[in-house]
Amino acid sequence: MAAETPATAQNGAQPKVTWDDAQMSTTYANVCNVSSTREEVLLFFGINQNWNSKQKEVTVQLSDRVILSPFAAARLYALLGGVLKEYESRFGPLMPKGE
Repeated sequence: MAAETPATAQNGAQPKVTWDDAQMSTTYANVCNVSSTREEVLLFFGINQNWNSKQKEVTVQLSDRVILSPFAAARLYALLGGVLKEYESRFGPLMPKGE
């Protein structure tokens, strides 16, 4: 399945972008960690299956690492912020105030 989305080109025109998901895979994650260097932002995704909060040690099984340029990370930040704002306007706050 391919979806098309307009994107802004350098000359201001809106080129047609085709999203080819033929090779895409899907992974579930309930944990994300982020680190960075000057050239990259690294996102680590995994699953925490330990639900006992009194444990002294927790092992998170990492499944995926996504490496972004700082510019792509900034776009992701803006997109996630917009999605979460929309989510909270429909369903209420995700975190209590002060956290």
